[in-house]
Amino acid sequence: MRALGDARSIGRLPRVGLAMSVTGPQGAPPVVVRTTRGLWQLGGRVRLMGIVNATPDSFSDGGVQRTLAERVALAEEQLEAGAELIDIGGESGVTNRPAVDAAEEIKRVVPLIKEVAGGLGALVSVDSYKPAVARAAIEAGAAIINDVSALRDPALADICAETGAGLVLMHTRAAPKVKVLDRAYDDTIVNDVRSLLDELIALACSRGVDPSQLILDPGPDFAKTPFQTVQVMRAVGELHSFGRPLLLAISRKDFIGAVTGRPPRERLAGTLAALAHGAANGAHIVRIHDVAAARDFLDVLDVLDGRRSLDPEELLGDGIRWERQG
Repeated sequence: MRALGDARSIGRLPRVGLAMSVTGPQGAPPVVVRTTRGLWQLGGRVRLMGIVNATPDSFSDGGVQRTLAERVALAEEQLEAGAELIDIGGESGVTNRPAVDAAEEIKRVVPLIKEVAGGLGALVSVDSYKPAVARAAIEAGAAIINDVSALRDPALADICAETGAGLVLMHTRAAPKVKVLDRAYDDTIVNDVRSLLDELIALACSRGVDPSQLILDPGPDFAKTPFQTVQVMRAVGELHSFGRPLLLAISRKDFIGAVTGRPPRERLAGTLAALAHGAANGAHIVRIHDVAAARDFLDVLDVLDGRRSLDPEELLGDGIRWERQG
């Protein structure tokens, strides 16, 4: 597995057989994120954030990986498939379950972070809104805090300011573990996303967070009906005006289920359609379960759109030209 790079610049190289093109669309605008692992250079092609849940009740996978070894193996598989960041969570976002005690959440995520950040050398974010969990995660090797609470507890920003960790600011009007679907936002949700993100940036910076540490997430499905999420996704390109990288957590989400009528594990095709839309609108990072499929999708899309060129010497070997029987 490739190393992440030196302490000042984090990133992975393109796959063998694909060369950068000097012509054609350029994708996401260039931007740098400061983390505890150094600077993460973003821009151009979409970067994939793999997902490893250290929970028994995730909405999308139902706790398929139940042991530490299984979860580490999943992270390694996602890294090999092309993920540049692994998002580790110890509390499901499912709203019909109680919140997890901070001590229990730390018990779930810290051993996994140590293995993935230390053993695998990966860039890791922790999906948590609890300051105690954030601090323990950073001490274990996490580089970014992925807050899904809209900084309900500003102490989370204090910890990022102190440690230099990256911080994801996400739009939501709901408290963690509370479901809010308010039709009053049908015509105003895009403006509300812009307004709240602006407030969150100001709040984080007032607590000492440098703007270069910030990543913005418009919060698909968080306190939004499927209709409202679609409105936000259609306008996501407008959020580049903030000058910070955009993260889209679209994988297997409810809005895709509303369009397709399929349960979470059958939403890959819909997720890839949302990924294409995000890529076309300059998303920097996409949070996704099916990393290998997403990477293949983006590789083909990049070549066809002219962001990359296929090596003229690249030929398909007999081993993968056709399926063999027996």
